[in-house]
Amino acid sequence: MTQPHILITGGAGYIGSILTSELLRQNYRVTILDSLLFGGESILPFMSHPNFHFVKSDVTETRAVRDGIKKDWTTPNAVIHLAGIVGFPACQAVGKQVAWKYNVEATKRVFEQSAELGVERFVFASTYSNYGLSPDGKAVTEESPLNPQSLYAETKIAGEEYLLSQKDSACAPLLFRFATLYGVSPRTRFDLIVNQFVLEAFTKRELIIYQRGYSRSFVHIRDVVRGIILGLEAEQNKIRGQVFNLGTDRGNYSKNDIVNFILKRMPETVVEYKDLTFGGDMRDITVSFEKIKRVLGFETTLDINDGVREVLFALKTGLIRKPTDDRYRNAQFIVR
Repeated sequence: MTQPHILITGGAGYIGSILTSELLRQNYRVTILDSLLFGGESILPFMSHPNFHFVKSDVTETRAVRDGIKKDWTTPNAVIHLAGIVGFPACQAVGKQVAWKYNVEATKRVFEQSAELGVERFVFASTYSNYGLSPDGKAVTEESPLNPQSLYAETKIAGEEYLLSQKDSACAPLLFRFATLYGVSPRTRFDLIVNQFVLEAFTKRELIIYQRGYSRSFVHIRDVVRGIILGLEAEQNKIRGQVFNLGTDRGNYSKNDIVNFILKRMPETVVEYKDLTFGGDMRDITVSFEKIKRVLGFETTLDINDGVREVLFALKTGLIRKPTDDRYRNAQFIVR
C-alpha cells in the first residue's frame, strides 16, 4: 500500500513542527513548505528521514505547492494549510494589506493549486477568535454568528468563506477553529497566554494581568495535532465542507483561572491586575466542542496542569535557553 503523503504549509512553525514529527512516526510521507521566517531549527531532526521533504517557499508564490512536490513522490493526499500571519498582534503589526495577502489571498492560491493537482482534502487552520464575544453568555457552537474583534479574525473568516464556497470541489475543505494553544513544541511560542504567563512568573516572579475576568478556551498543542490527524483519517463525507471547534469543554477558563494554575507551582509569584481597553483581541467567550467529539470522536488527553508543568520544566532545565528571543513570538507587542 502506498504511504499517504501530507503537504504542510508553515510546517516549521509551532503546530507544524510537532505535527510533522507525529505524522512521520505514523509512517506518513511529509512535505513541508515554509519560508523559515522564524528559522528552521525546528525541522532539523527530520532532514535525514526518508519520508521527509522540505522546500523553502512562500505560500504567496503562484507555484509554491506545484513546485514543492518531490518528483518521485505521489501527489499529496491532503494539504494542511498552517502558513500565514498568525495572531492579532502580528496582523496589526504588518497591516491590513499584508495580512490579507498572506491569510486570504494565499489561502485561495494554495487551495487552487491543491485542487488542480488532485489533492483529496484541504485542512485549514482557523481560530475561535472568529466568534469574538458571546452576547448571551452561552457557549458558542459552529453555527453561532461570527463577530470578529480583530484584523486577524477578519482574515480568517474571509479564508473560511472562500473555502466553504468550494465545498463541492474534488478537493474537500475541512476547517478547524482552534482554541488558544499551550505547551511546548520544536518551535515553542511564548506569546500565548499559558506559555507566556509561565515564562513571566518564572523569569520575573510577577504577573501583570489585563482583562482579568475574560474567559477563553484552551487546548494543548499535542491534542490539536491529534485532532488534525483525526480529520485526515476520517471518512470524507464526515469532513467535507465542515467546520469544527477544536478543543475541549474542560478547557474553558478565565485568565484568573490560568493564574491560579501557575500559582500552584510558583506560589511566590506576585500578581497585579490592571484595567486596559485597547483596539484588538477583546474575546470573552465560552466555546462548545460537542460537534468534534460527536462526529470525529475527539477527546483531549492533556490539561492546563500538564502544559504549565512542561513549559516550566523546559525553562528550568534550559531546554529553551533564550525564551525571550524574537523567534519565540509571532509579534513583539503582547497583551496579557
